[in-house]
Amino acid sequence: MKKVLKIVIWGLGVVVVVIALGLGYLYMGYPDVGPVRDLTVTATPERLARGTYLANHVSVCIDCHSSRDWNYFAGPVVPGTEGKGGEVFDETLGFPGMIYAHNITPGALGSQSDGVLYRAITTGVDKDGKAMFPIMPYPNFNKMSEEDILSIIAYVRTLKPIENNPPKTVLNAPMNLIVRTIPMKRTPQPDPDTSNAYEYGQYLVTAASCADCHTQQVKGKPVPGMDFAGGFKFPFPNGAVARSANITPDEETGIGAWSETDFVSKFKYFDNAEARTLKPEDVGYNTVMPWMMYAGMTERDLGAIYKYLRTVKPVKHHIEKYTPPAK
Repeated sequence: MKKVLKIVIWGLGVVVVVIALGLGYLYMGYPDVGPVRDLTVTATPERLARGTYLANHVSVCIDCHSSRDWNYFAGPVVPGTEGKGGEVFDETLGFPGMIYAHNITPGALGSQSDGVLYRAITTGVDKDGKAMFPIMPYPNFNKMSEEDILSIIAYVRTLKPIENNPPKTVLNAPMNLIVRTIPMKRTPQPDPDTSNAYEYGQYLVTAASCADCHTQQVKGKPVPGMDFAGGFKFPFPNGAVARSANITPDEETGIGAWSETDFVSKFKYFDNAEARTLKPEDVGYNTVMPWMMYAGMTERDLGAIYKYLRTVKPVKHHIEKYTPPAK
């Protein structure tokens, strides 16, 4: 009996040592994205214009890093809060913990170098060397061109400084460990070929992270074969649930029957001041899709996105886009 007990104790000891070594390797070896670049971004007029466009209408950094007014349809950004951070993404919304959007105005970033911002945007590692949860879609931003990333950095430096210190993100186990393995090294990317509608459309779809919201996920992983087929759930605090649309070219349940004009017009409908005054009851539903921001994309860019989406695999997937709160 004593011999068996010794074997069990020895075995448990080995397990503890293996776990300790594994955790030690995880903490010492990850995130592994390389050092901060020695980088100084020159804020040319061209970069500021491009950065403004990307951060507000394509990659929509300003959407998550500002306050949104959910009394209105699609939660338009509250004027004067651009970049202040503090929006929380928690378990009630399906996230593994309490995730807070950072303050990206000079009120918080003033002391951080351009190299630190570059690393955070493209690799997902913050100023303290910690891995960020990819609700900020840095795996997508990692694929953006060098010039576009520099333009975004130049733009956020011009935001009105706001003193706001959001709480630190707290992730549940085991995500607090898994997240360390998600950041990836950055390889500078060239500008996309804007004359190639497919390539440019794919680039914009990646920069706008369309697939992230328009693909169902199970435990944080996309469901195979359901790319762009919609159905990702977005619960609201009042008990309502919005679901992302099927944007594959399926003619029955997706956008296969839409013309390019239909697609562009859907976005441009929200490109006016009146759209910001719409209320959910005016439309009959609500959505987390930041229509008022994406509406600012140029018709050429929206057309390129449409052309790319026409090439993805059609998936027949009927979506109930909105379930109202229980009465």
